[in-house]
Amino acid sequence: MIWVALLDLLTLALNMLMLPSAIAQSMLLPGAIIPPVVVAVVLAWRKPRPSWFEGASLIVGMLLILLSVALVGVSAGGEFYERQLNVMLFVAITAIIIFGIPLAWTVAIAALALGLYLVFQVQNPAIEHGSAVAGTLFFASGIFATVAARRIITILAQKTFLFELRDRRRVAELAKANDRLELLAKTDPLTGIANRRWMTETLDHLWGNDKRCLDGAAMLMCDIDHFKKLNDHLGHSEGDRCLVEVANIIQENIRRDRDCVARYGGEEFLVLLPGVTEEEAVSVAERVRRSIEAAALPNPGSRVSRSVTLSIGVAVQTADEAISPEQLQRQADAALYLAKQSGRNRVLLHRPDPAVHKHIRSTR
Repeated sequence: MIWVALLDLLTLALNMLMLPSAIAQSMLLPGAIIPPVVVAVVLAWRKPRPSWFEGASLIVGMLLILLSVALVGVSAGGEFYERQLNVMLFVAITAIIIFGIPLAWTVAIAALALGLYLVFQVQNPAIEHGSAVAGTLFFASGIFATVAARRIITILAQKTFLFELRDRRRVAELAKANDRLELLAKTDPLTGIANRRWMTETLDHLWGNDKRCLDGAAMLMCDIDHFKKLNDHLGHSEGDRCLVEVANIIQENIRRDRDCVARYGGEEFLVLLPGVTEEEAVSVAERVRRSIEAAALPNPGSRVSRSVTLSIGVAVQTADEAISPEQLQRQADAALYLAKQSGRNRVLLHRPDPAVHKHIRSTR
């Protein structure tokens, strides 16, 4: 619409320069109708409004624009009379092609253009009425062919848009399904924490990309003491409840934003503590052990206590010792084995020489 106004002003300016003064001045008044009409339609469409209001404003605006173009020819007379009527039809056809609007609005614009053409051609003294009607019918076939083509284009555009929406939705649903599958593949279904696969991938990622892990990291290998006896005495459902409670307690005693915990085996849990010292790692392990003991989860078959207890092996990588995550895990496993051999319900820190393993805490 703004381009219509600019082209109208340009045309009037060229007419003033190229045509005789009397003819150009006669075109000026009817041609000046277009800019304010265009501005009014643009303002009406700047914000979302009811469909009936948008349709009415567009149809009335197009009627006034077409009428203005026709009146320019009527005012100029002579050869400009029929030329401007043809220009009016060209404007209508252009509007039909450009505007992606409902079919009823398109037909209304086409009917208005043909109606104005017929009315002004009947009044044209240079042609007979029969010629005016024949010309109208001729242009009618072209205009309604344009309407049909515009309708087909609109339908194809709508179908393309709907197909694109459908494909986007399917891609989004597939991505969500893949995310869910990925989450399920990396999550222990019973406890809801990470599983062994996720922890292995996390270790590979951290040791490969996060250099902070090389400045000190610790692993805690935790094992529920006499867990098989708990299942034998209380049943597997109680054993499952115990695993869930232990997983929750471990999570409550670590840093949620940095540390990682995973169910590594049946009753084993692996905890990764990036960027900690030996003292900090042992402190976390002891806090976890005490919290499990304080929870007083029943385990009547245990030879250590009447409640659930935890043995924990601790291995720490220092800043001057660069080892692989597999080696660090083996060290934590070795410390856990010795903790269980020396009485269970205790935290044991791995030392290179097994004879000098540091005994942190023993059963009370």
